[in-house]
Amino acid sequence: MPPVAEAAGRLLAQAGHALARHGLVTAFGHVSTRMDGTTWAITAPLPLGRLTPEAVQVLDLAAPDLGDGVPREAWIHRAIAHVRPDVGAVCRAQPPTATALAAAGVPVRPLHGQGAFLGPVVPVHDDPRLVREPDAAVRLAETLGAAPAVVMRGNGAVTVGGDVAEAVALMWVLEQSARLTATAAASGTPRPLDDDEQAAWRTVAPELLHRIWNYLNEEES
Repeated sequence: MPPVAEAAGRLLAQAGHALARHGLVTAFGHVSTRMDGTTWAITAPLPLGRLTPEAVQVLDLAAPDLGDGVPREAWIHRAIAHVRPDVGAVCRAQPPTATALAAAGVPVRPLHGQGAFLGPVVPVHDDPRLVREPDAAVRLAETLGAAPAVVMRGNGAVTVGGDVAEAVALMWVLEQSARLTATAAASGTPRPLDDDEQAAWRTVAPELLHRIWNYLNEEES
C-alpha cells in the first residue's frame, strides 16, 4: 500500500478499536476515510475491536461495483461521498440507546451542549433493512441530507465528519445524547437547547470533537 494508505489503515484501525471499546460496535460496523477525490479507505468486514491496519481496504468510488474485501454496506459510504463533498469520513455503528429510541419513535434533540453538534433533531431513516444495494444507500443519504448523523430504525446509525476523528466522536455524542434523552424523559419533560444556545455550542464543535476523539483513544496502546 502507498504511504497515504498505510496512514489511513492505522487511523481506521484506531477508530475501530475506540468504537468497540466504548460499546458502539460489536460484530458489525465500518469506518471510512477519504484519501483523494474518488478513493477512500474502508475497514474490512471484521470485528472492529480486533482490526489491524493491514485489513483496511480501498474503496473506489469510480468503480462499477464495490470490489473484494469491503463490507457489503459500503454502498452507504459511496452514496454519501457522492453527495457530500464536505464529508471526509463516514462511521457506521450500532449505538444501543440511539437505536432503541428510534424503535420507540422518540427523537434525539440537543438536551446538552454537545448534543447541538448533531443539529436540531437527528433524522431517522425509516427502513430497518441492511443497506446492501446502491438504491437503498441513495435513499439513506437522502435522509441524512446535510445533517451530521442519521439513525436507522432497527439498524444502528451513521455519522459523518470532516475527518475520522469527527465522525467517530459524533457517534459517541449521538449515543450520549440518546442516553440523556431517555433519562430526561423518565424524569420529566425534556427541554432542548434553543436555537441561539445550539448555535453557540456549534462554534466550538471542531475543538471539542477532537478532544472527544482523544478521550475515546485514551486506552489505545
